[in-house]
Amino acid sequence: MTGNPRTRDEWVPSACTLPTVEQPLRSREFDELFRRDVLAVVRESPTSTRLDLRPASAAAGRAAELSVRETGCCAFFTFSLSIGDGSVTLRIGTSPAHDGVLAALTERARSQVGAGA
Repeated sequence: MTGNPRTRDEWVPSACTLPTVEQPLRSREFDELFRRDVLAVVRESPTSTRLDLRPASAAAGRAAELSVRETGCCAFFTFSLSIGDGSVTLRIGTSPAHDGVLAALTERARSQVGAGA
């Protein structure tokens, strides 16, 4: 990972198996999720970030669908979607070897939260 995670898609690591031509689209899909559905971004540890989402079925559906597709190309990420007590939470985890990628994704999420509200 090199460069500012808000420019182009330099934050996407070489371990990602998504074809290079599809990476900008996936980044835009994450940006849309961050803008539309994320209420708060919490870096719980170097290997875990929590996204608090709007408590809506559409938000949960978008997060679930994107998470499933992302694990297909970036197996170093884990996703856990929790729904209960009026809240929707997406936790993203990784190994210490990829904590820099998670840090960049977390920064990108923070920069996008509420931008489309």
